[in-house]
Amino acid sequence: MFSHIIGQIDDNNIGISGIEKSFDTELKKNNIPLRLTLDTNIQYLIREELKKYEEIFQNLGSAAILMDINSGDIISLVSLPDFNLNKREEISDINFINRATKGVYEFGSVFKTFTLAAAFDEKIIEPQTKFVDLPKSLSCAGFPIREYDKKIPSNLTAEQILVQSGNIGSVRIGQKVGEEKFKLFLSKIGVLDEINFDIEEVGKPIKFKWGKCPLATASFGHGITTTLLQLAKAYAIITNGGYKINPTTIVKTRNLNDKKQILNDDVSKKILPILRKIVTTKEGTASLANVSGYEVGGKTGTAQKSIAGSYSKKKINTFVSIFPTSNPKFVLAVMLDEPKTNKDYIYHYRDGSNIKYKGTPFNTAGWTTVEVTGQIIENIGPILATKY
Repeated sequence: MFSHIIGQIDDNNIGISGIEKSFDTELKKNNIPLRLTLDTNIQYLIREELKKYEEIFQNLGSAAILMDINSGDIISLVSLPDFNLNKREEISDINFINRATKGVYEFGSVFKTFTLAAAFDEKIIEPQTKFVDLPKSLSCAGFPIREYDKKIPSNLTAEQILVQSGNIGSVRIGQKVGEEKFKLFLSKIGVLDEINFDIEEVGKPIKFKWGKCPLATASFGHGITTTLLQLAKAYAIITNGGYKINPTTIVKTRNLNDKKQILNDDVSKKILPILRKIVTTKEGTASLANVSGYEVGGKTGTAQKSIAGSYSKKKINTFVSIFPTSNPKFVLAVMLDEPKTNKDYIYHYRDGSNIKYKGTPFNTAGWTTVEVTGQIIENIGPILATKY
């Protein structure tokens, strides 16, 4: 369960990966045990769900991070496939990469939340600011930018743009923010540069060349990369009142009153109700995660994988959830690497309607990762409610 975090030692008892490597000196010299923030029961439950849905959606791998949004303490960090720490010689496949911390991906529409949050932070727009006569497509440097869904209306408020995951509307919001301010915002929330973490196995986001067209594509999460760990951190910051946090797996003594506020606190107040509507309204893309009693909010992202310099039909499907949205405590980021549809799987809506649906209609995060997340929250929710 903890192979990607604990790491390994070599034949000479020297740490070569994970916590074993990062804290090699401390572990040898200090008689006081190194205590981790991870919860074994929750780690087990999340891993079991990821394993189960690996069979259902036939994905190449998956990852999930559950974190306290106020302290940065990581309660669970799972990456599949995992491995037997005692059989180092068997680990040769790149598929064993730590997808939660080391894998660098384009995550797609989850970045739209950052675009809107940046506009709120700069006080450029409000949730009800209207965008009228939005075209169905734009052209940038000769390449088209289109809506993923032709049914998205041409007149939308800023809030509706995020709820319905509009590409063109997100571009318009990004253009209002501007290249320099958007770049600064992404840097502040920690998605652009390599993160400083407890283990050395962390990915470095691919350097992004800014400009007019890159600003447009980054506004809806296209062409820009980061890690799942940094994605979770960024969502924590924009929903915890704008306070900087540093994700950690090590139990530390800290004074939470000393936290540094890096965003306007209105950002969280405006973003949280919108993230909730993405889960609760019929226009939203995450209704399968509407687990009763937990006030789940969040944003989906469906991105095509770039292979050898061009986009393929293979996908990275992601859902970042925050709960409860009225008093945020947890961020849960879940990613499926190359999932497939399943014609026999039966979906059960969790809103009390008893609606069932057979077969995955689209290979999108809303029909894959959101379903996994809903099941995870149902299983771990009772533990979180009583223990944290």
